[in-house]
Amino acid sequence: MLKMLSHNKNLMMESKLVIEQTAVFILVMIWTYTGMEKLLDWKRSWNAFHNQTFPKELADIISYAVPISEILLALLLAFALTRWWGLIGSLLLLTVFNTYVGLIWWGAFPRVPCNCAGFLESMGWAEHFWFNAALTLSIVFVLWINKKKYKS
Repeated sequence: MLKMLSHNKNLMMESKLVIEQTAVFILVMIWTYTGMEKLLDWKRSWNAFHNQTFPKELADIISYAVPISEILLALLLAFALTRWWGLIGSLLLLTVFNTYVGLIWWGAFPRVPCNCAGFLESMGWAEHFWFNAALTLSIVFVLWINKKKYKS
């Protein structure tokens, strides 16, 4: 009986690790891809940020802050020591992005700008919203299944 309980505990720990590593891998790939694309195609990215519905001064700041934040989050997620900060930062940034996408989808803005990268650009607003929501839920799930590990 003890051997079976020990086996189940090990299986559960391995499952948590696989879930965490899969979610983190996906986030690292997405943040790296989107951040690098914005930096490598700077002129297009800068123009897209300045086509948003917020003031030019804010667009100037965000045009630098978003790609740098995305790369920074990928780096934080890549290392176990900083992973909690990467997950929390990802949760916050995705919440902001998804709020914005939700407002666009809802029709809250007079025009429909986007500075999304690659395959995200090809998504409709509903698909983009649900994609971001799935990523957000995966972060919440990883934090929840690892609450003891990430507890201060």
